[in-house]
Amino acid sequence: MSLNVVNLVGRVGGEPDVKFFDSGSTKCKLTLAVKRPTKDSDQPDWFNLELWGNEARIAADYVHKGSLIGVQGFLKFETWSDRATGAERSSPVIQVNRLHLLGSKQDNNASTGAEYREDEF
Repeated sequence: MSLNVVNLVGRVGGEPDVKFFDSGSTKCKLTLAVKRPTKDSDQPDWFNLELWGNEARIAADYVHKGSLIGVQGFLKFETWSDRATGAERSSPVIQVNRLHLLGSKQDNNASTGAEYREDEF
């Protein structure tokens, strides 16, 4: 048996990168900062998220830099060849199946114009 499940809660690090395709599909990429308690302070871990379809459209409409969200999904690795060296590269990405908007409506409205600071998530 194998299991690949990721659950994260954190703050969005930037505005969503949304792409609409001629086929009708929607893709959204986000970064998510999640606190990791350490001995001296809370350090953020940064995750790259990828959302498709309805979840991507919801993110495009309601998620902004600094928004508090929860996600459920799985870990995958994007791979490519480096153009300069030809070396194989990879990057971990969380493929999101479910998006949860956790901040209040007031928080989401305020985050559209507010600067995001790592110490506030």
